[in-house]
Amino acid sequence: MGGIRTAAQYQAQLRALLPAGPAWDAERVPELEDVLRGVAVELARLDTRAADLLNEMDPAGVSELVPDWERVMALPDPCLGPKPLFGDRRIAVRERLTAVGAQNAAYFIEIARSQGYPNASVTEFEVSRMGRSRFGRARFGSWRAQYIWVLNTGGRQSLGRRFGVSYWGERFGVNPGSALECLIHRSAPAHTLVFINYN
Repeated sequence: MGGIRTAAQYQAQLRALLPAGPAWDAERVPELEDVLRGVAVELARLDTRAADLLNEMDPAGVSELVPDWERVMALPDPCLGPKPLFGDRRIAVRERLTAVGAQNAAYFIEIARSQGYPNASVTEFEVSRMGRSRFGRARFGSWRAQYIWVLNTGGRQSLGRRFGVSYWGERFGVNPGSALECLIHRSAPAHTLVFINYN
């Protein structure tokens, strides 16, 4: 597929397609170039908009159709608040389309990292079992402890709006952890109980 044609290219193409004869001679009918130029500008505009539409079909390049993608994908995510920033909405569309999910520690650590906690870790508790337990080993608890796990955020968020890099109207300071808690609790296996340790 060729690139997007300019208005000058369309005008030259239209001129080449004119039939032969004195009625279509640019020297005898100078107004003809004005008509061709007007049509060429519109054809170039349509060509550009068609290319924009192709880019909008891919969530990686979506811009104008974010509301339509959100409607189809049940976004904006209630975990991210009622009015997320436009850039966050674009990222949410892309992530919702490519999300796979999992029930392992690495998946929940990645959720925490996406929310701005690069040093996140997971602590899982174990139950004493014959043949698997060792004397003096820590983190043992009752039978129910095997269904409890802790997401350690590893300190404060690396993200957040800061003086000099934010724009007017953005929340100033560090983003709250409510989005993280919502995302973790929503994705956590139903039989488990998760606690979030913000250190």
